[in-house]
Amino acid sequence: MGKINQGILGGFSGKVGNVIGGNWKGIDYMRVKPANVANPKTEGQVDQRTKFSTVLEFLQPLKDFVKVGYKNYAIKMTEFNSAMSYVLKNGVTGSYPNFTIHYENALISRGSLAGVLNGTITSSTAGAIDFAWEDNSADSNASTTDKAMILALNSAKREAIFITEGVSRSTRAQSLTVPNDFSGDSVECFIAFISEDGLSVANSKYLGSVTVA
Repeated sequence: MGKINQGILGGFSGKVGNVIGGNWKGIDYMRVKPANVANPKTEGQVDQRTKFSTVLEFLQPLKDFVKVGYKNYAIKMTEFNSAMSYVLKNGVTGSYPNFTIHYENALISRGSLAGVLNGTITSSTAGAIDFAWEDNSADSNASTTDKAMILALNSAKREAIFITEGVSRSTRAQSLTVPNDFSGDSVECFIAFISEDGLSVANSKYLGSVTVA
């Protein structure tokens, strides 16, 4: 039974029909109690849950990178949830039950800062992946002092190695040290940039996969 606290126009606490009232941090709220689902395993629901699991498995090793990469999109949600929402809508390919991540579309950072120009990856030394790019600091809103954000995802091991404040854009190259047990594994590589003051971030760019030396 619901109880009105401040007259007919005030908030209420408790339950009236399928409406639940309460107060959180001094703010009165009402929400509708969700209806019971007769069949929680319809084709559409299973499809969506499988997509969700695919994206969650992809993003979990990247959560600390995403916290920086989605900092400007954490509006009424966490950075991780913002990334989940974007990748669910844009970064999944295939059909049930064989969903996979479309890496080119699965942005792990988002923003208006100028992105990478002609990025490449190689691995010729054990335990290291070499990222390189052209200096486009004269273009758009790019700057020589922008910091590289580089990441290598070992999906087989569900582990990501990354740097969120690397060398400057004008340096044009950075080596990422990875664990010795990555040797022989294929890893997926991404790059973005963040401004020196940390306020602006670039969309990430998928550079492809490389076999670690």
